Formats: sequence, C-alpha cells, structure tokens
Amino acid sequence: MRATPDDVWEVLADWEHQADWMPDVAWMRVTGPSRELGAHILVRTRVLGVPATTDVLEVVVWDPPRLLRVAHRGFVSGWGEWRLEARPGGTTRFTWDEHLTLPLGALGELGLHVYAPIQRAMLRRSLRNLAGLVARA
Repeated sequence: MRATPDDVWEVLADWEHQADWMPDVAWMRVTGPSRELGAHILVRTRVLGVPATTDVLEVVVWDPPRLLRVAHRGFVSGWGEWRLEARPGGTTRFTWDEHLTLPLGALGELGLHVYAPIQRAMLRRSLRNLAGLVARA
C-alpha cells in the first residue's frame, strides 16, 4: 500500500468503519470499554451479500502498527491476522491470514471449501478498498 504502516493502522483500528472497505461485513460494534487488546467486537457478516450471522471477535494480539490478531468466537471459529511491514518509499506490505472453521464437522469443512474462492475474491476486493481508503485519508 502506498502509505506508512502508521497510516494503514489508523484505518484498520477504526472498527466501526471496517464495513466501509470489507464487502462481507454489514456492520461492526465494539461491545466493551477496550478498543485494543482484549476488545470484543460484534460483526454482522454477509454470506453471498446477505447478512447471515453475527460473530464475535476478540483482539488477542495488539502490536501497532505491526500486528493485529483476532480470535473468531462465534458461529465461525478460528483466527485472523493482519501484519504490516514498512517498505521502501513509505509504503506498507499488508498480509492477511484467516484460519477458520465452521461447526458441523465434515459438512462445515465442505462449506468452507466450496465458499473459499468467493472468500478469496472478497479478501482481494477488501484489500483494494482498504488501499483506496488509506490513500484518501
């Protein structure tokens, strides 16, 4: 991204506005006093464009402006992680990893497998949206 890690982090840490750049998120709300380590966030998630479930995220690693990791503690379980690395010219390398599971055993795994190409496309779109938002900020 054509911005420093600090500039990218400022946009990432604005929980309530993440739906502005994540097409699979209808809304996000912080539910307690913490907005950093230990924060609990409700996320209304869209599946194929339809708001389908409200999941809970817990911030388990908060190391600005380098690393943010959340635990998914709702219908979807697992973790997600954003890593920011300063690059030459005031740019940032942004890495996004998600390791998720669904209930229902093999049926849940099959669902994730079938949905994976759609999810990858959404993540790429999210990154493009984020880069545009950061560039405008």
